[in-house]
Amino acid sequence: MEALFVALIGLFFAAAIYLMLSKFTIRILIGIVLLGNAVNLLLFTTGRVTREVPPIIPDGATSLSAVAANPLPQALILTAIVISFSFFAFLLVLTYRAFEELGTDSTDEMRLAEPRDEKLPPMGY
Repeated sequence: MEALFVALIGLFFAAAIYLMLSKFTIRILIGIVLLGNAVNLLLFTTGRVTREVPPIIPDGATSLSAVAANPLPQALILTAIVISFSFFAFLLVLTYRAFEELGTDSTDEMRLAEPRDEKLPPMGY
């Protein structure tokens, strides 16, 4: 089961990096979402993937048994999901506003700070 998760995590990381290298902001946004999901799956896999043993400490014991899944990464994932969703919502609104204002989602055409017709600033001293 972990091998399948590792392959899926690798696929998510590869697709995320490919999409984030694009010049279109929507693809970059989808790449960021995939990267967040890849990190969440990576955290989930580090906590051990088991269904048979619940992560409950029995009476008289002081620690979790060795075969149980670690609940700490699962708690971290819940926090990471909330943070990544809020980050995605912020980037989506930012992308939409940039599209409304500039009329394009290509980063090559978003050249307000560096207009093409103006002379370049001095490059040396």
